[in-house]
Amino acid sequence: MRKALLISDPAAAAAPGKPRRWGRLLGASTALASAELAATIDRPVLLLAEDPRHADQLEAEIRYFAGEALPVEHFVEWETLPWDSFSPHQDIISQRLRVLAEIPALRSGVIIAAASVLQQRLPPVDYVSARSLSLSTGQTLDRDEFTGALVAAGYFRVPQVSEHGEYAVRGSLLDIFPMGADNPIRIDLFDDEIESLRYFSPETQLSGEKTTEISVLPAREVPLDEEAIRGFRHRYRERFEGQPGKSRVYRDVSDGIAHGGIEYFLPLFFEANATLLDYIPEDCIILAPHDLEGLLQQFWGEATERYELCSLDPERPILSIDETFVAPDAVTQRLGQFADVRYSAQSLAERAGTTNFDTRLPPAMKIEARYEDAAASLMQFLQTFDGRVLFSTDSRGRREQLYDLLSGRGLDLARVDSWQDFIDIDKQIGVAVAPIDSGVLLPGAKIALISEQQLFGERTKTRRRKRRSDRDPESIIRQLNDLEPGSPVVHEEYGVGRYLGLATLDVGDITAEFLHLEYADNDKLYVPVHALELISRYTGASPENAPLHRLGSDQWDKAKRRAIKKIRDVAAELLDVYARRAARPGFSFHWPENEYRSFESGFPFELTEDQASTIDDVLEDLATDQAMDRVVCGDVGFGKTEVALRATFAAVHGGKQVAVLVPTTLLAQQHGQNFRDRFADWPVRVEVLSRFQSAKQVKEIVAGLRSGNVDVVIGTHRLLQHTKDFRDIGLVIVDEEHRFGVRQKEAIKSLRSEIDILTLTATPIPRTLNMALGGLREMSLITTPPAERLAVKTFVSEWNDVIIREACLREIKRGGQVYFIHNRVEDIGRIEQRLQALVPEAEIRIGHGQMPERELEQVMLDFYHRRFNVLLCTTIVESGIDVPTANTIIINRADRFGLAQLHQLRGRVGRSHHRAFAYLLAPPKAVMTPDAVKRLEAIDSLEDLGSGFTLATHDLEIRGAGELLGDTQSGQIQEIGFSLYTELLGRAVDSLRAGKEPDLDAPLHAGVEINLHIPALLPEDYVPDVHLRLILYKRISAAESAEELRELQVELIDRFGLLPDSAKNLMRIAAIKQTATALGIEKIDAGEHGGYALFGSKSNIDPVALIHLVQNDSRKYRLQGSHRLQIRDDLADPESRFRAVEHLLQQLAIKD
Repeated sequence: MRKALLISDPAAAAAPGKPRRWGRLLGASTALASAELAATIDRPVLLLAEDPRHADQLEAEIRYFAGEALPVEHFVEWETLPWDSFSPHQDIISQRLRVLAEIPALRSGVIIAAASVLQQRLPPVDYVSARSLSLSTGQTLDRDEFTGALVAAGYFRVPQVSEHGEYAVRGSLLDIFPMGADNPIRIDLFDDEIESLRYFSPETQLSGEKTTEISVLPAREVPLDEEAIRGFRHRYRERFEGQPGKSRVYRDVSDGIAHGGIEYFLPLFFEANATLLDYIPEDCIILAPHDLEGLLQQFWGEATERYELCSLDPERPILSIDETFVAPDAVTQRLGQFADVRYSAQSLAERAGTTNFDTRLPPAMKIEARYEDAAASLMQFLQTFDGRVLFSTDSRGRREQLYDLLSGRGLDLARVDSWQDFIDIDKQIGVAVAPIDSGVLLPGAKIALISEQQLFGERTKTRRRKRRSDRDPESIIRQLNDLEPGSPVVHEEYGVGRYLGLATLDVGDITAEFLHLEYADNDKLYVPVHALELISRYTGASPENAPLHRLGSDQWDKAKRRAIKKIRDVAAELLDVYARRAARPGFSFHWPENEYRSFESGFPFELTEDQASTIDDVLEDLATDQAMDRVVCGDVGFGKTEVALRATFAAVHGGKQVAVLVPTTLLAQQHGQNFRDRFADWPVRVEVLSRFQSAKQVKEIVAGLRSGNVDVVIGTHRLLQHTKDFRDIGLVIVDEEHRFGVRQKEAIKSLRSEIDILTLTATPIPRTLNMALGGLREMSLITTPPAERLAVKTFVSEWNDVIIREACLREIKRGGQVYFIHNRVEDIGRIEQRLQALVPEAEIRIGHGQMPERELEQVMLDFYHRRFNVLLCTTIVESGIDVPTANTIIINRADRFGLAQLHQLRGRVGRSHHRAFAYLLAPPKAVMTPDAVKRLEAIDSLEDLGSGFTLATHDLEIRGAGELLGDTQSGQIQEIGFSLYTELLGRAVDSLRAGKEPDLDAPLHAGVEINLHIPALLPEDYVPDVHLRLILYKRISAAESAEELRELQVELIDRFGLLPDSAKNLMRIAAIKQTATALGIEKIDAGEHGGYALFGSKSNIDPVALIHLVQNDSRKYRLQGSHRLQIRDDLADPESRFRAVEHLLQQLAIKD
């Protein structure tokens, strides 16, 4: 064991009934002392933290200090309020169950938990082990029995496994995401024997490493098998009077449904329950905060208040506080049976059993980037400190930055990978990536720990996320993932019909699967699955109003021709703008790299991957001499402002002025503050032009613009009046673009031909979306949420006093703030009275656009500085006011808002790592317009982070794509659908750009028709889920290369087992289709006695090879006309048919 730096005598740690006290544990020394104690004794340590955030920090630091050898378990909080009506996140339950399974057998190591967790009632100690299922390779497994056991343990059956507690059955494969496991597992059965166990990725569904055994824990902390339900019903009837059938909880549990928040009814499921102290071994040492009793009392007080609020709902009676939680006195009494050490950051009075450690806080040594010597105070510390120093940084990038800063100064310096490495090496200074929150000096051990926070001020938040697969803007619109039966689709040859599902039909003597479409007059069309590229989702009008076409009439051709005529004009107009920009070279910006790096380090967070690539795109655009026109579409709060700041830096250093256009005065103020803060250390003058400025101030700013003294001006649309006043403008940034009207957009557009334009938006309005998809404006998507961001939990309900009071209190109790949006100034006062009566604990202030400017500004500032906790306002907050502590928004009459508006408003919350809540209050469905119902459903269904772009495409459907390029277009888009419209537009633009006349009448991509008269489909018993089959068919038909098809085949075998013959045929036909498309062949038909190939008008075959074939083997091949090659041969079995066709294509290909 390595030498301890703090704990000199672990033997004197503590014994039951003889508590010890540790004082002056500053900064990271609490974690260091705990890790050293646990490493030097053969007993487990339970470390209690003050709150969940403190517990997270202690876990990260202890894992760092202890290294791999010491077991560290974190029993996490539920992150719900007592008696909440929804359950904790599945991942939280998974981690808790894993820890409960492992603690009883723990012989050494550290268990970390927040103090209040001791008051939670848990299932009996044997619950997890008794209900766990063990699996190992070679074991015999009755599949039906096993899936029955999974359901009884609380697992859900789903088509595709992505979260803890789910399982899927597909042929001989069983996918399951066991609680407590980091990854889901794929069980491959051979008959009823487990052949292999492989982990797989929930994102890609591809298998990874193998394992030989796994343990499947129960899915919840309460059981829902028949016996448990009987016990629950019996205890419920004994405990609550009246008719149990009226209670939602009783009805749900009786039906075997896990009611939201069922964890708070745990005592009704068991004869006796336990607490965390019953799970830990008896020889465990407990390390607790000095004021543990105060923390337990505080939780009890909060739970008592919450009980008074929650016990009002007659449909959901709750257990009393004593039944749900353990009282503080009982916890303290139980703690007395363990060896107990109390720790504190303060010095404690010297007496027996008390140790005050020799620790100090580090002196101030912040790195000031703009000073002559940025690290002067740091160097002074290094020269005076007698001992070794470890600098901890949050990321490798920061580590290198710090290493570079120190390396040229003649110091004895090394990069170290772990705490043990630092202890072992003989260098004086180490630089490491470590999760240390605040540093500490240990004079006795002659070691200093300095955290990044002490050097760079704010700490960067590192991303701990899996990379989401790229969301390509095109595919979001074309993909059929969210196709429901009844949705309108466009078939490129037959027009708009409704999708009714997948149908398996016997055609001739073969079985094939078709998309079943319905057209006007109930006509049916069956589209073979290998021709799926002809199908796209219809967006352009609401699904009910989609114009269904008549099969066999010229209605569709006429509609297409009308649209094509208009598309030519639109393409020409777009290209005119494009050509004007291309003809006038823009300005090529250059900036000093070291200054840029210094500016970059002022950003207190680590960039997400999308953000970094977007910034690179923008800087690349600025460095070229082509005028930039880029749309950055990122969800609210995903860091678009940082992109604007970096672009501004580059432009100002290139000697140009920058105009930032924002939709509201408040946002102008906030951006002004942000920009001034970031440019505080540079000689850059930032001004704000809005109605908050007096006429005199405006005059001065305009004069500064003319003389070139003002570098950056931020303003509302008033700024457009002053476009002529700039001395030398180089970059215009348009923020929240969807809030500007057409006239303002035209004014910006007139600048577009010579000036770089950067547009930022969360929900790009359809017109922008179209230009970007048409390839005329560059588009960057930021869909990766920042670190630790959780999706906003959205509820849609009618006005309900209990819900509103609960929502406000939940937020206020956790120290947060609430937005209450009511968009009518006339009766906003009445709503204030109603809210005040409902939530007397809240301090409410009103904000709306009709207030005097100064007063409104003061209200917003006070809210930002947390001087009150409920802001009752109109949609004036919609644009970009960042209040990280506001994590609940309640929107009254949400049915009156547009989709983009709802998305923007919902994005005002959830800007920190706390779970945020959005409540959309709307009247009953019967009273709302159908469009309003659809809008609320869309926003409710897209809770994902990063869904702004997807919402914009939904918006196109709901309000039609009418404002794409003005009114003239809306009719065409409504007739032929948005996808086809953009495709035709893209083709027109490409042809005109290449100097050709667009030939839009040519069939789009009619695709090669291949019929080998053999079954080619994914059988239902191979991929049971219709939705999944449809997506796979679409992916197979859209594959562009043999490599892509091979990867798809590997994925299919991996996810669903070996390919059945019909699926193999499907893949081979797809490969033949790719080759035939490249050769310009239109159709191949092959049956038992031969077949034919039909060449297109522009085929790419080798004519010499074709003549050779016909001359050398005239019995087998014969040309009929110039376009048809007849094949006569005995092709009775499918393999010979495949080989004949593949051989033919090989012969006809032009040899290099």
